[in-house]
Amino acid sequence: MGRGKIEIKRIESSTNRQVTFTKRRTGILKKAREISVLCDAKVSLVLFSSTGKMFEYCTPSTSLKDMLGEYQRTSGNKLWDAQHEHLSAEVGMMKKENENMRVQLRHLMGEDLNSLTAGELNRLEDSLEVGIASVRAKQMEHIHSRTQMLKSNKQILEEQNKQLQYIMHQVDGNITELEQSYHHLQAERDFAAQGPGAFRVQPIQPNLQQNK
Repeated sequence: MGRGKIEIKRIESSTNRQVTFTKRRTGILKKAREISVLCDAKVSLVLFSSTGKMFEYCTPSTSLKDMLGEYQRTSGNKLWDAQHEHLSAEVGMMKKENENMRVQLRHLMGEDLNSLTAGELNRLEDSLEVGIASVRAKQMEHIHSRTQMLKSNKQILEEQNKQLQYIMHQVDGNITELEQSYHHLQAERDFAAQGPGAFRVQPIQPNLQQNK
């Protein structure tokens, strides 16, 4: 006795629905592989479960991208129109924003001001004043930092100068002591060179003037 005919409708039980999906998914993927091998056909199959999980099969000799491209060429249906339109709109928006930024930059540089109204010129002036104030504040910050660094370097140099002066004073004192020692030794050498009677006292000679 054959099985009864199954009514094709949504299975209400989530458990039975998942079990049926798993069984039939396996079967349809198997059939796709079989027809690809037996008939040398290009097969591409994509399944999405109710939870959003994807399952796919594609003939090993090709890829899903190639199959979609071939489908598009054969059927004449442009699968990427919507995506291309979205990208074109985004590119157009980016170009417009870029052009607006270029115009604003020219205005900030004082160029192409004839098209601006009095209110736009006032707003541009305010923007420039804010920018100038920011630049000046940054300049003052750099100047203050530079001044502090120079003061610190000056203190370091002054301390080094004091140390050098102290060292030079010590060196001058040592040189003076060496010179004195040298002169003392030189005098002793001269004294020794004159011999033992160099400083012998001579007898007083009579005054010949008085004896006359």
